[in-house]
Amino acid sequence: MWIKKLFFIFLVRPLVLIISGVNLKGKEHLPVEGPAILVANHNSHLDTMVVMSLFSLKTLEKVRPIGAVDYFFSNRVTALLSKHLLDIIPLKRKPTKVEGHPFGEIYSALDRGEIILLFPEGSRGDPEIMKPFKTGIAHIAEAYPKVPVVPLSIYGAGKALPKGEALFVPFIIDVHVGESIYYRGEDKKIYTQNLEEYIINLENISKV
Repeated sequence: MWIKKLFFIFLVRPLVLIISGVNLKGKEHLPVEGPAILVANHNSHLDTMVVMSLFSLKTLEKVRPIGAVDYFFSNRVTALLSKHLLDIIPLKRKPTKVEGHPFGEIYSALDRGEIILLFPEGSRGDPEIMKPFKTGIAHIAEAYPKVPVVPLSIYGAGKALPKGEALFVPFIIDVHVGESIYYRGEDKKIYTQNLEEYIINLENISKV
C-alpha cells in the first residue's frame, strides 16, 4: 500500500527514529520475509509504529499488526486510518459462532506469507509494567508450528507516549529482538509463560 509507505516515510519514521530515537539490539533476528509472528510487550500506541519502523519499506508491506475491532474499528474515521495507514488485522474479542474462528484473518495472513505483530497482554498496561500474557499466542503458534515466533522487548515507549496521554515526549526507546521460538507441542500455558519470561529477560538486558 503506497499510503502506508508514505505514512511511515514522512511521519512515523521521523517521529520515532529521529525525534525520539531507537536503540536496537538483535536486528539480525528480525524476519525479512514471512510468514512470521512478532510478539512484543505493550505499553503505548507507539509500540506498533516503533516495531514497524524497524523494517525496510519492502518488508513493511507484509507487516500487519493485530488490533481489537472494538477499539481500532469503533468508528468510520479510526477504521479508515487503521486499515489504510497501519493495515491492521481486526480481531474481535468475543466473536460469535456465525463469524467463524476468532483467528481466521490471522491464519489467512500467515497463509499469504505475511508478518503479523501481536501483543499477548491484550491491551496496553501502565508505563513499563508488563501484564501477564494471554494464551492466544500459543494457539496461533500451535496452528503454525513451522512459523517462527520472534520475541521483542520494547522499553521506553510507555514514557514517550503513556496510555491515556496525547502529548508525545521525546525519549530513547530500547528495542531488543530475540532469537525465534517455535512451538514444540508443550502445554499452552507453559509455552505462554516461557515466552513472557523470555521477553522480560530481553527487557532486563536492555536496561543494563
